[in-house]
Amino acid sequence: MTDSSTQSIVVRATPQRVVEIISDFPAYPGWASAVQTVEVLEEYEDGYASRVRFVLDAGVLKDTYTLEYEYAEDLSRIQWRLVEPTRVQKNQDGSYDIDDNGDGTATVTYSLSVQLAAPMLGMLRRRAEKMIMDVALRELKKRAETTD
Repeated sequence: MTDSSTQSIVVRATPQRVVEIISDFPAYPGWASAVQTVEVLEEYEDGYASRVRFVLDAGVLKDTYTLEYEYAEDLSRIQWRLVEPTRVQKNQDGSYDIDDNGDGTATVTYSLSVQLAAPMLGMLRRRAEKMIMDVALRELKKRAETTD
């Protein structure tokens, strides 16, 4: 496995609200700018998605991939892995750790490790991961802090 990149953000929302947003995969195209379509392929008995197919279009980076999800019993951690390599990615592992700050806010820590199909210098890969995480966390924060 490759090194992972990690980033955190404080969100003015409860951990439950953050989990609801992260686990509502069909809603992603409405708030996650690079996500074009999402299809939940399989669910656990409790209704949480176990396999999800994404179509991503981030300008120069376009990919269709399926992730397999696991959830901590208390939902404080949501993690995933790439089911099979794509033309762009050999491997992807990631997680969201959601911590209750006890004051109506949550700290969300996003960890991501992507191994691309084409060779890329580690420094450039980490920069790309950081950019993906920056955008994802900002968009998650905006969604969580916006009332429907």
